[in-house]
Amino acid sequence: MGLWQRFTLIFKSKANKALNKAEDPREVLDYSYEKQLELLQKVRRGVADVATSRKRIELQLQGLSKQEVKLEEQARAALAANREDLAREALIRRSGLHQQIADLTTQLGQLQEQEEKLIVASQQLQSKVESFRTRKETIKATYSAAEAQTKINEAFSGISSELGDVGLAVQRAEDKTAEMQARAGAIDELMASGALSDPSGMSKDSITVELERMASESEVEAQLAAMKNQLGSAEKKAIED
Repeated sequence: MGLWQRFTLIFKSKANKALNKAEDPREVLDYSYEKQLELLQKVRRGVADVATSRKRIELQLQGLSKQEVKLEEQARAALAANREDLAREALIRRSGLHQQIADLTTQLGQLQEQEEKLIVASQQLQSKVESFRTRKETIKATYSAAEAQTKINEAFSGISSELGDVGLAVQRAEDKTAEMQARAGAIDELMASGALSDPSGMSKDSITVELERMASESEVEAQLAAMKNQLGSAEKKAIED
């Protein structure tokens, strides 16, 4: 396949895909229905035109028939008046009218036959149009329902995706919270054990810490000895009394 053929194929494929995406079957059905209605109207106008022509010929036939009767009466009257020449002329004219009547009668029969065919075709077409209209509305309703269901499913799909993202965010927040709580607890333990320096920045060296410990022990021993002396003095006074 040549480069131009490949390009044409790709273009047609893209165009067909875009057309399918843009095409709304409901609009196509409505357009087809309108075209069928236009065709039905044309057939009905054809029936009306043929009926009009038929009526016109019928009126002409009625007029010619009256003339024919009149000419026959004139021929009889002319013969009664011994005017054979006038009677002959009236009969000649009547013969001409008779030929016109025969031709118009033939045309009338043809128009009547054509009118009947058009009426049958119009009725059949009308039946098909009505059937198409019912089917069209059914298809449109089904398509609209499917479209609505698709949008609902897409909405639910989008919500599910967003909820999944929210779930991940909540999990990350819980993990960070637990990490912070563990870190805070560890810091509290280290501060309680003295492993961390004084937050005020006034740290003490080991000698100072040892001296303060010894001073604290001496103070405790002195307080303990004083309490013993007090207890001894109280017992001695109680004995003496």
